[in-house]
Amino acid sequence: MPFTPHILVDADACPVKDEIYKVAWRLEVPVTVVSNAHLRVPQHPLITRVVVSDRFDAADDWIAEHTDGGAVVITADILLADRCLKAGAAAVLAPNGKPFTTSSIGSAVAVRAIMADLRAGGDRIGGPPPFAKEDRSRFLSALDAALVRAKRAAAG
Repeated sequence: MPFTPHILVDADACPVKDEIYKVAWRLEVPVTVVSNAHLRVPQHPLITRVVVSDRFDAADDWIAEHTDGGAVVITADILLADRCLKAGAAAVLAPNGKPFTTSSIGSAVAVRAIMADLRAGGDRIGGPPPFAKEDRSRFLSALDAALVRAKRAAAG
């Protein structure tokens, strides 16, 4: 049985929420915005806000538990991306538009672990590059494509 396409957003630090809403409205796909704190979301029948506790990883746990074959998950969290792929998400996208895939997630998790070890050892390493206009554009294209694929899969 096909899954209904929907978007799950790891929203606390997500820089592309407005873009998500615009694409979701155009394609008529429901969005669930998950956060640890109350965030403003548009009053729209396709938008649902879920505020979880401030417990560590509470938002990640909620998203992973609600991920199915119709879910397009938006997160910058590599470990959450891994959980969602294992749960069968239709797609997992970073806010810069880069997809997390079953073939790329293993190396992403490994690099994350190496960087954490370096930071724990006192090494000064830079973080990700600043979010740029090109990232926003890449994200819009990637989200549109992921939702079109999910809608086709749901149609059978």
